[in-house]
Amino acid sequence: MTGIHLGRVAALTLGVGAACVAYGTFVESAAYRVRRVTVPVLDAGATPLRVLHLSDIHLMEFQRRRRAFLASLAGLEPDLVVSTGDHLSSPDAVGALRDAFGRLLGLPGVFVFGSNDFHAPSLRNPVRYMWRSTADDADAERDDMRPAELKDTLASSGWVDVDDARTVLQVRGQRLDIRGTGDAHESRDHYERVAGATEPGTVPLGVTHAPYSRVLDAMARDGVRLVFAGHTHGGQVCVPLYGALTSNCDLPPARAKGLFRHETADGHACWVHVSAGVGMSPYAPFRFACPPEVTVLTLTAGPE
Repeated sequence: MTGIHLGRVAALTLGVGAACVAYGTFVESAAYRVRRVTVPVLDAGATPLRVLHLSDIHLMEFQRRRRAFLASLAGLEPDLVVSTGDHLSSPDAVGALRDAFGRLLGLPGVFVFGSNDFHAPSLRNPVRYMWRSTADDADAERDDMRPAELKDTLASSGWVDVDDARTVLQVRGQRLDIRGTGDAHESRDHYERVAGATEPGTVPLGVTHAPYSRVLDAMARDGVRLVFAGHTHGGQVCVPLYGALTSNCDLPPARAKGLFRHETADGHACWVHVSAGVGMSPYAPFRFACPPEVTVLTLTAGPE
């Protein structure tokens, strides 16, 4: 191949790459969608419950389209809201998040925090997660995200903080025994604080930010029927017709988003829903073949 041909190939490759980055930054990153799935986890004869799962919003105060999308979600009329962390990318966005949530804050809800609810994202290689976990990056992130203010904002509305905590909620006649953990990606998870058998007559649910196997295994062994998680961004940069290249945790990339059945080595199992999330770091503000999302999960009666 001549030098001229090589130059043309290089120029074409650069042009396609630039077009993909532009599309991922300006189009797909704001192509918000609502997914819907059904999960058979309630007791026989139970009335179905609609759960809105939010994750990885990474909100900054100037993001008007993201705020408008969040504000529209109350129209989905969920019975319960579950937020699995990384709400902010700026400590100044707490008020913007509160306003965007709007009427959702008047509904029953639970939440946990991710690493970016404690410290701000920082500038680094934006696609580093494609070949390694980012778990060792936490020490580089120092900016205070004012987590106490965010926690007070959500809790004062009636949402329950289940970071390494348990609660029982009454929702449409169903008693939900909900346990959560801190962010396993930063080893903030202390499952021993919530471990144990479920409350009699309840539906056991789990909430965590990063879906590491140790958390999913522990919850499955304790009889939790469905675990909500986020963190992965669905892989964020995916290959069309193939999927995610990484999960940014110890799950295989094929489980970077969506609903799946998790099984332990000793025969226990639970459903897991991993959200691809609404946002992303301001230093990697693009998605490809992985649009931002929230999910409405309809919980129905399982097989007898």
